[in-house]
Amino acid sequence: MSDWIPQLTEDGSFTFFSETFNEAFHSHLGAKQEAFIKFAQATDLATKAEQPSIRLLDVCYGLGYNTAAALEVIWTVNPNCQVTLYALELDITVPQAAISPSLIDTWSAPVQEILTAIAQQHHCTTVTLNATLLIGDARQTIQQLCQIPFQADAIFFDPFSPRRCPQLWTVEFFTLVAQCLAPTGKLATYSRSASVRSAMLEAGLQVGTIPLGVVHQPNDWSHGTVGSFHPPLHSLSQLEQEHLQTRAAIPYRDRNLSDSAATILQRQTQEQQQSQLESTSSWRRRWSIP
Repeated sequence: MSDWIPQLTEDGSFTFFSETFNEAFHSHLGAKQEAFIKFAQATDLATKAEQPSIRLLDVCYGLGYNTAAALEVIWTVNPNCQVTLYALELDITVPQAAISPSLIDTWSAPVQEILTAIAQQHHCTTVTLNATLLIGDARQTIQQLCQIPFQADAIFFDPFSPRRCPQLWTVEFFTLVAQCLAPTGKLATYSRSASVRSAMLEAGLQVGTIPLGVVHQPNDWSHGTVGSFHPPLHSLSQLEQEHLQTRAAIPYRDRNLSDSAATILQRQTQEQQQSQLESTSSWRRRWSIP
């Protein structure tokens, strides 16, 4: 098992730092808080939990926080709600390291048992849960869900940031993920990137913003993005709409779902250099964004 060293975030919960991607798994403002605000709340789980059953897809499971927050919310509202969960993860050592007592004891006892079973056995079945963890490149494992076909009421989209892991932010990957979204479902991600939103739009989703709460960075304008097949609850602001008209909005592409990060980044850079769209720096100046 890799030597994952817990890092404390500002809400008292812990995260890991990936040397491979040179990035932490969660916001330093609060790992647990991020799971609730940007994923569980953004996908309206408290309302959806009133249904007899709910289907979840956790893309980039990591430490399992998004799944844990979702289960806490759902079963607080409706202890009898039947949950079907599929989770995608590249590195099994991450969820395995995340079930150490100091990290996992922030969750309720039933959820701790579930996170442990998922990490150790890649599967967990209880009276109200059927969970499966698929290990490997998400560009391939998502295709198993498309073939079932699996339709999620909520999708937690949580890869490393687009510049660090562009493979999972492409038009082609979002197109497959969108196939796994139920007609009334919602996809939530922490990213507010114009390229990400453009990719989601090309994949057939409508996009909205996750409004800022009390806790956020001084220069933030959004907590992230929600995608769905119906008009979003919170429309993009004028600032965000204009962001989609800049070169920053040119999406990543990976036609065969097999290109390296470097190849995908280079392809986008070339397209941006040839574009006649407004520069992102010009947009920032107009909106007084540092």
